[in-house]
Amino acid sequence: MNPNPHPHCTTRRQFIAHGGASTLGFLALAAGQPSWAQTPIAALQILCGAAAGSTPDIVARRVAEQLTGQHAQRAIVDNRPGAAGRIAVHALKMAPTDGSTMLLAAGSISTLVPLLFTTPGYDPDVDLQPVSLAAELPLALAVGAAVPDSVGNVRELLEWMRRNPALANVGSPGVGSLPHLLETILFRRGDVAWQHIAYSGGAPAVVALLGGQIAAVALPEAVLSPHRASGRLRVLATSGARRSRFMADVPNLVEMGYADLIVLEWFALYMAAQVPGATVDAASLAVRQAIARPELTAAFAALGMVAVSSTPAELKTRIAAERRTWEPIVRAAQIRIE
Repeated sequence: MNPNPHPHCTTRRQFIAHGGASTLGFLALAAGQPSWAQTPIAALQILCGAAAGSTPDIVARRVAEQLTGQHAQRAIVDNRPGAAGRIAVHALKMAPTDGSTMLLAAGSISTLVPLLFTTPGYDPDVDLQPVSLAAELPLALAVGAAVPDSVGNVRELLEWMRRNPALANVGSPGVGSLPHLLETILFRRGDVAWQHIAYSGGAPAVVALLGGQIAAVALPEAVLSPHRASGRLRVLATSGARRSRFMADVPNLVEMGYADLIVLEWFALYMAAQVPGATVDAASLAVRQAIARPELTAAFAALGMVAVSSTPAELKTRIAAERRTWEPIVRAAQIRIE
């Protein structure tokens, strides 16, 4: 077995052995464009606030592969799951400010966590510098072994959960994540007494769903598709404005009567507040070039994701707009996490 399943990404041991980010000489990223402080990065670390095998982890590794040899001599993904991504944010705050460290995180780290948590432990507007978007995708609501085959849509699921409150356990990839919020709004509106169980990512939540420990979960489609194909779980709805092209036979929540529950999960890259602006701009350029490559676009599409990128300013604008959208919804649902 290959000891490094991601051959273009350096292992943590190799990263340490090579001594981090040493200067290798002058290299411009593009003629007339800003470069990475006029030198390539020897070793780039991408922190990921989710477990290995999760959708954010996959996005981080695909981006790292494309940046290797172009923007950095080598790249590693350092998984720091837990606490709704806040562990990874703390690691970024403590990292060197020379541009050798980035964070790949779900959008909730900058849009929802500040709204949901009484003491989030960071201020995204102060502690995080947007670099670029990376990918976006709708979520899918699935049920597993604990739910009878007679439950075929969202309304029937809500009715079953009301009749079986002891079995109404619902998982998510973390407290404060976008799937958690979607579940909270959906089940509260359905007047369901349910129990939320947070996992350290999508993969362990799927294991619990397949094993019957939880009844339902909301996750990116790509995480659920293989098990749907095998018949081990059923997808009842997706969260996009239109039906997903990857699950065209599944209705979306808009069709089910939830017109305002159009929810797109997205992932973006950040740097710490102390990183110089020119360095952030150069990293953003490198990421945008990487995401534009056909091989990455195709890899994301195969996983049910759309490759998207942005300038730092564009990402900052999107964060502010989505926070304004979610704030009244969170307030109306009276969601607060201590």
